[in-house]
Amino acid sequence: MAKSTRQYVFEGMEHMQNGLHPFVLRSLEAGMGKGWPQEVISRFPEWRPEGNGKFTLDTQKLLKIMERMWNDAFRSVLDRSHRSMVNELIDVRNTLAHDGKFTYDDAERALDSMRRLLEAVSAGKAAEEIGAMRDTILRTKFAELQRNEERKKTTRSEIMVDTVAGLLPWREVVEPHQDVATGEFQQAEFAADLAKVHNGSAPSEYSNPTEFFARTYLTDGLSTLLTGAAKRLSAAGGDPVVELQTNFGGGKTHSMLALYHMAGGTPVQDLPGLDQLFERDGLTVPQKINRAVLVGTSRGPQDILTVEGGQKIRTTWGELAWQLGGAEAFAMVAENDASGIAPGSNLLEALFKKCAPSLILIDEWV
Repeated sequence: MAKSTRQYVFEGMEHMQNGLHPFVLRSLEAGMGKGWPQEVISRFPEWRPEGNGKFTLDTQKLLKIMERMWNDAFRSVLDRSHRSMVNELIDVRNTLAHDGKFTYDDAERALDSMRRLLEAVSAGKAAEEIGAMRDTILRTKFAELQRNEERKKTTRSEIMVDTVAGLLPWREVVEPHQDVATGEFQQAEFAADLAKVHNGSAPSEYSNPTEFFARTYLTDGLSTLLTGAAKRLSAAGGDPVVELQTNFGGGKTHSMLALYHMAGGTPVQDLPGLDQLFERDGLTVPQKINRAVLVGTSRGPQDILTVEGGQKIRTTWGELAWQLGGAEAFAMVAENDASGIAPGSNLLEALFKKCAPSLILIDEWV
């Protein structure tokens, strides 16, 4: 599935760190000598070096150092336009950190400023990679604009209202599902609910994997999502994180249900449509995949879950660990769950490695 504009900007910031880091260190030493770390500490008292006395400089810190210590180390090699880019990219980074949205124009502007700044500091490889991402954004934008223009040009053809001789009524050609035919169809049951599927309370057309895929048309987008996930779960490529972005009612939950059932251990030959897709692409998925489902609207932030053995779970990461690996996985984050302090990336990485392969689905987080 295509990346979102936000994902492109996020990846661009990662390339920024790789490209800026050596330049910033060289410039600091050239402008202030070997004692530059002490000067940085005095300017940024909230920062502290690691035990070995060295700094871990992420993109945010690199940009802030350039902005605040411009006259000391960077003015002689960069001009005022580059300083403006630094300030702009600090704002971009803050927007990313606060889950802000990026339009095509926002993303293209941010990536172009990153590319220009990296070219100015002779980080050619990183600048080239960011430039390629910017080009992709532009192609996607122009393709969408062209599609919109084509839609505007499309005119309605005259519709013949006369019945063609011999044409049968639709009810004699197709047979509706039993609930529709008998008037028992419930509109509320038509809405997919990931949490109800996970806890077993959803209707069979959603909770039964075979029935779900029998009623699901595999569009190009959904097929790409499923094949990419299958590759990732089989350690054969694929994106580790996919953000689904559609308009309201656009099928995000339905797509996640397809992933959920694909990873549920049901033989692929029992999943109509998916069997042909996997056979065509030569794909398989592991028989045992640990699944976790987190639906923001199904559990309040103050709700305490009581699970097997009377274990109480207070936090989202505690619930995540329990779903992935039961009591043994929960023990890894038990202290964090009790204290309400989020676990660090090292602990989460260890948890994910222990429970691999795993599928984590997050829906309705607002």
